[in-house]
Amino acid sequence: MNSFSTLFNEVYKILFLLIPVLVTVALIVWLDRRVWAFVQKRKGPNVVGPFGLLQSLADALKYIFKEIIIPASSNKVIFILAPIITMTLALVAWAVIPFSEKLVLANINVGILYLFAVSSLGVYGIIMGGWASNSKYPFLGAIRSAAQMVSYEVSIGVIIINVLLCVGSLNLNDIVLAQQNMWFILPLFPMFVIFFISALAETNRPPFDLPEAEAELVAGYQTEYSGMMYAMFWLGEYANILLMCAMGAILFLGGWLPPIDNDFFSSVPSPFWLIFKILLLFILFALVKAIVPRYRYDQLMKLGWKIFLPFSLIWVVLTAGYLLYFNLLPVQ
Repeated sequence: MNSFSTLFNEVYKILFLLIPVLVTVALIVWLDRRVWAFVQKRKGPNVVGPFGLLQSLADALKYIFKEIIIPASSNKVIFILAPIITMTLALVAWAVIPFSEKLVLANINVGILYLFAVSSLGVYGIIMGGWASNSKYPFLGAIRSAAQMVSYEVSIGVIIINVLLCVGSLNLNDIVLAQQNMWFILPLFPMFVIFFISALAETNRPPFDLPEAEAELVAGYQTEYSGMMYAMFWLGEYANILLMCAMGAILFLGGWLPPIDNDFFSSVPSPFWLIFKILLLFILFALVKAIVPRYRYDQLMKLGWKIFLPFSLIWVVLTAGYLLYFNLLPVQ
């Protein structure tokens, strides 16, 4: 009976985390469209529900009732598994995101490594979907995505090293608490900018949406997908975008910490501040999509390997040298 109660509690915790994440994904799609509309001086979603808030629900119902078509020449098992893997990995990563000092599903000592590993695995779902479709456009999109995500994972990894040098811990709670006096966005501002741009490339967001560029590849790795299987790719993509925004908020913007440490700001519940920062970063994601034109593929690779990687490596050396010279290296 005790083991059943423990299992029930764990399932309850998981659902308590996943259901709000899925609901938030639906809401940020609405926010995404509203931001684009604002930039382009049009209304955006405004018919289905108040202010168009139920438009995402209507789209979800449409995907649920649409027929799922599996190409006759595809590898059917891998074709079906690909969107499931993509969505599952995007949701599993949220297990270590701390919304306050105690409000976290799994407070593990290597939380940042867990996030880095799970987000890196996300490319497998895209590769599987593109290859299993047995079609040239999905295959080209999958190959592009593999090269792109590997390239910018390297930059993100080096950027994280800068933060770890300042903290001396891989635990996400420790990273947030180390920013009580100063958020890392101030001393590491160039790294924040590179992290933000790399996150755009990592999540296949414009101007780096080359794996699904409609002008060249129809819809890239998603071309042969329809119905709920297409929606699962879509859910995984937006859950990954929110995850990258959460990582940016935790690494550089103080996580759940208030912007000013006084009675008024401290009285606001801690999860509110993290959610607010995630939404702020997401609005920046949406603005970039509405404003910046798409890069060419060679420009994308040049930016990652010839500019971001050398610059972030130099910054690691400068950060380590500064901390060592002024005897500021953290002691655990």
